[in-house]
Amino acid sequence: MSSFRTNNLFNVSGKVVLVTGGSRGIGKSIATAFVANGAKVYITSRKANDCDETATELNAMGPGSCIAVPADLQKVSEVERLVAEISSKETMLHVLVNNAGAAWGDGIDEYPDEAFTKVITLNLQRVFTLTQKCLPLLRAAADNGGREGLSRIDPARIINIGSIEALEVANHETYAYAASKAGLHHLSRTFAGRLGWEGITSNTIACGAFPTKMTAATLDAVGDHIVRGTPLCRIGKPEDVGGTAVFLASPAASWMTGATITLDGGSIVAMTSMRAHAKL
Repeated sequence: MSSFRTNNLFNVSGKVVLVTGGSRGIGKSIATAFVANGAKVYITSRKANDCDETATELNAMGPGSCIAVPADLQKVSEVERLVAEISSKETMLHVLVNNAGAAWGDGIDEYPDEAFTKVITLNLQRVFTLTQKCLPLLRAAADNGGREGLSRIDPARIINIGSIEALEVANHETYAYAASKAGLHHLSRTFAGRLGWEGITSNTIACGAFPTKMTAATLDAVGDHIVRGTPLCRIGKPEDVGGTAVFLASPAASWMTGATITLDGGSIVAMTSMRAHAKL
């Protein structure tokens, strides 16, 4: 029964992890959780200084390690360079966290075409591109019992960072962001159906409000309103998303794939409840 002990159920020590957008915000929270639990974490983002600062901070914390590989994931050539650099150092990748993203808010009449393209490309298309390029490393990490068709004891993991804006229509105008995250949720399920047979799981974390650079203006303007509409009465903490990601990469989630975990303090169910009461 030792496998039921907490240190075994949620053990990610020694795993090799790639976190995109890992230098700040939700990505940094996830990278921090993995390093704190003994994983070897590669982080990437567009700004080299941010990557280097975060890697230095996390390496000082330990007990795992953090390696910065800056890359602009809008560009296919940069995706290929990132994967080539990791492949030159690693024979396998146990966990891929697709977190890098962009947002753009504007009215429906003014919304720029180039902004829509930028958001959709990074939030959705490049998730597919990077996952595709990482498949040899993920397949190498998948434990399929030694032969094709046998049980996957410790699958490789794809963790996609989605949003509750993919689950409900928000009360602000972020057309490309919401559409890209809805597409990401379904892409994640499609990955699960296709790659599970190869010992690779794919799950999504649909995040609510967390304090990040992307959400700073929104939280400054209506943060109190968001908290009042959240049953658990607060904004998300780094430990919330970091712990959820570690769970999805651990033995405790080895039989979970195609799932979407809503991590929002209950704001979605509160919104649904309020709408139902409004109709009474």
